Order: sequence, then C-alpha cells, then structure tokens
Amino acid sequence: MVEQDWIGARFAEHQDRLHAVAYRMLGSRGEAEDAVQEAWLRVSRADTDQVENPGGWLTTIVARVCLNMLEARRNRREESAGALPAEPQASVRPPGQDGPEAEALLADSVGVALTVVLDQLAPAERLAFVLHDVFAVSFAEIGTIIDRSPTAARQIASRARRRVQGAADASDAARSAKREIVEAFLAAARGGDFAALLDLLAPDAVVGDLRGGQEVATFFTGRAQGARLALVDGVPAAVWSHLGRPKAVITFTVDSDKITHIDVNTDLDRIQDIDIIVLPADKERR
Repeated sequence: MVEQDWIGARFAEHQDRLHAVAYRMLGSRGEAEDAVQEAWLRVSRADTDQVENPGGWLTTIVARVCLNMLEARRNRREESAGALPAEPQASVRPPGQDGPEAEALLADSVGVALTVVLDQLAPAERLAFVLHDVFAVSFAEIGTIIDRSPTAARQIASRARRRVQGAADASDAARSAKREIVEAFLAAARGGDFAALLDLLAPDAVVGDLRGGQEVATFFTGRAQGARLALVDGVPAAVWSHLGRPKAVITFTVDSDKITHIDVNTDLDRIQDIDIIVLPADKERR
C-alpha cells in the first residue's frame, strides 16, 4: 500500500509533463489521454525498487506507449492509404532550456507546419526529435526507448530536425504572404473600401451562404471593426474578442493571392481548444 501511494504521488507530480509529452508525440488530445492512462496501468503494476529518477522513468514509459501508438497508426495508414486529421497544437517550453536556439525551435514547434511534417516522420524519428528538442531528454535515454545507441538516436533526431526545419522554412514565405493579405482585408473592411476588398477576393469567393466576390465584399464593407490579426494554430487569421475572451475566429483560404473562402467560427467549445496568438497590426509594429 505504501508503494502504491508512492507511485500515485510521483505520477500526480509529473502528470502535466506526461500529458505534454504524449500530446506533442501524438498530436491528439484524445490519444494523449489514452497514452497517459495506459502508462498509469503499466506504472501501477511495475516494480519501483530500482527507480532512482521517477520523472525520467515515467517519461520513458509514456514515450514507449506513444511509440507503440505511432507505429500502430502508421500501419493503419499504410493499410488504408488514408491520413489522420491534425488537431491543434500547443507550445511547450522544454525545462531548463533558454537562449536563441531554444526560442527559435519553440517558435517553429507551434502550429500547423510542425504538425504536418511530424506526421510524415517515422515513429522513431518523431520520438527522438520531440523528446530531445522539445523536452530535453538525453540521447542515452532516447536510445533505450527506441532500442538504439545514443549515437544512432542523435543521428535519427538530426535527420528529423532537418526535415522539420525544411518544412518550417518552406512555410515561412507562405505565412508571410497570407498575413499581408489578411491584414489588408481587415484594413479594407474596417475602412469601408469596397474596391480594395473586391481586389483581394476571388470572383467565386464564399462566406457561409454568400457567393461571389461582389456579395462577400458588400457584406464585409464597414465591418470587422473589432477583429484583430492573429495566428490561429500557427496560421494568419483574425479573432474577435469580448472582455478579453475570443468569441469568433475568422479563417481565410488563399489561392493565388486571392481569398477564396472565409470561415467564421463562433463555437466557443471549439475556440477554447485553438491556439490563438493576437498579433500587432502593421502600424503597431512600426
């Protein structure tokens, strides 16, 4: 009973980190919950006499559970040739890491770009990259989880890091261009500039039941007064808030520098699960 109490206390102490590891590894809140629950079942049956570092031991168990889930997911994809939908990601600061390199990595680790490329990595690559670069787990520990030497684990993480960085670099230009388009749209809407709105919209633009650039431009002319430029799951968008709480998220689909679709999401349950960073407007940045 005393041992079970000790295990329960250590698990509760590290539970937030374990959830963060599982969430970043799997990219799904539901799967992360399942992984942590499975880890608890394993922990509750384990012999803890030789455990000297409870946090590292628990992280290893969760990581192994996640690795099994990633491998099973990959097998299902190969069988069905389908793709799992990505869910919103939240930024996690690796404990004990500071400085420009860590900050740059964390900036790259937020949003859709990382989610997409992580889903393309092999399970061992994803585990090595996430555990080392995001959670500062040593290559020696990672090697024991994936049954490789520390040197091999380092090489695997390095290969994954190059792919992640490449995806981030490729997405930077697209994000920058989209940000300018969204910012211009908001400015034109607030200023009542119908002609500017029409120029930003594709002829067949869609917003809800509205069809066509003319109809959409007419609707937004003079509107969006309280909307602010934001990153929504890492992608330029707009957010309308009331008393400091987001009440509506406006996302834009852009093709060939024209807005083809605008979606206005007012579902508060969904909004609270979205990663939102309000950005300064162009005049505020100067």
